[in-house]
Amino acid sequence: MGEEQASKSSRINKFVNEKILPPVMKFVNTKGVKAVQDGMVYALPFIIIGSIFLIMSNFPLKVVSTALQNSGWAAFFTQAYTATFGIISVWAVVGIAYVYVKNEGFEPLPAALTALSAFFLLQFMQVDSPLKAAKASGITNAAGKVVVSGHAVAQNLDKLPHAMQSFIMSPVTNVFNITWLGGQGMVAAIIIGLLIGWSYSAMMRRGWEIKLPEQVPSSVSKQFSAMIPAGVDLTACMLIFAGFKAFGNTDLLQWIYKVLELPMQGVSDSWAGAIVIGLAVPFFWFFGVHGGLIVGSIASAFLLPNTAANAALYHAGKLTLANGAHIITNEFYNNFINLTGSGITIGLVIFTVFAAKSQQMKAIGKIELIPAIFNINEPFLFGLPLVMNPFLAIPFFLTPLIVSLSTYALIAFHILPPLNGVAAPWTTPAVLSGFLIGGWKMAIWQFLVLVISTLLYFPFAKRYDKILLEREQKNAAAEAKTEN
Repeated sequence: MGEEQASKSSRINKFVNEKILPPVMKFVNTKGVKAVQDGMVYALPFIIIGSIFLIMSNFPLKVVSTALQNSGWAAFFTQAYTATFGIISVWAVVGIAYVYVKNEGFEPLPAALTALSAFFLLQFMQVDSPLKAAKASGITNAAGKVVVSGHAVAQNLDKLPHAMQSFIMSPVTNVFNITWLGGQGMVAAIIIGLLIGWSYSAMMRRGWEIKLPEQVPSSVSKQFSAMIPAGVDLTACMLIFAGFKAFGNTDLLQWIYKVLELPMQGVSDSWAGAIVIGLAVPFFWFFGVHGGLIVGSIASAFLLPNTAANAALYHAGKLTLANGAHIITNEFYNNFINLTGSGITIGLVIFTVFAAKSQQMKAIGKIELIPAIFNINEPFLFGLPLVMNPFLAIPFFLTPLIVSLSTYALIAFHILPPLNGVAAPWTTPAVLSGFLIGGWKMAIWQFLVLVISTLLYFPFAKRYDKILLEREQKNAAAEAKTEN
């Protein structure tokens, strides 16, 4: 029976390693995916710093929140949030183009600035008149209280001459719309960053550059070298903008948002998304491939816009599913599916520290205890190991799947609130991260997740520990016999 099971396991491993992993790894290591993966890192400091400002502008305690509003400090924190987390797509487009061109061996900063210029060029530089929204929801004061109803606004506008109505209701031009600089522009930022990085590198590789004499300082020469690729890219972007405006009365960013981003968010933010994300990380890790790196680099394109959208709703005081809040966000992935490490292995840590009898599990448990608090479990993955270990495969796969589905259900049925968009660093310990990303209810749920992990891992860990102990006793007996 054991030989038959081992043979079956060997066939599965061979199939995965020969048929599944090669194309996945080939995709993950493509220039575009590497650029997105490494380029998004440049946005991380602004996301985390912006999250702090987001918390301060909407402090969880009502008495503190009211005091900040009345003192005017909430407005200052809002300004800081808007200029950091609120323009996440700006950091993304710059970082992605920068990394792509840098990996190709060319000076990256001119390409990054070209991508930023293209990102601005391809969107309408206008916002709707504030009165357009006021006609529907009314005029509010600094505290968010409606002081003039939408009906009253509409009645007063209707009394004005038609020409004046048209003038004051027309869009405000020559301004950036921060809606498209935030989460709603993320997919467009990724696409533009990649296209500019690719085209800029291709032109530089073909020698499309202005070469100045050697006597010219290199800092000046490099900028002239970038002039032709940047000029070609920006001219092409101008023509694209003109085409969308002339034939669709829209711009590229709005088109991408409607055609690509909204469907992508719908797929990721679903029961199917919860299942796929919950299973994908342990699946790759089980076969020795960095599951967090693979899934994170792909999923971030879907989940970061969800995070940014929830942050905007939280900041506006409208964080509900009815208002369009998302259930699955980047924090759902970081702070639940990967809580205490891939596979949510805290239950296994608790067993090895307090209940293990074999020396192997005791030793690795002492090593893993502190890293697990900060959501790091590579010592377990490779040292226990969990990689290619059939004895612990069931809880390793099952725990994140159960947690993913149950967390989704608790939010979907309004037992837990949607995640607020605060980006707690992935090393933030459990319970604390729950409080930051969703308040006291989410902190309690994270604690219960730790209990679930313990209950699921204990019986399998106990069986594996028994096997290791018998093996150690057998080896000790054999060594003693050899010495005698």
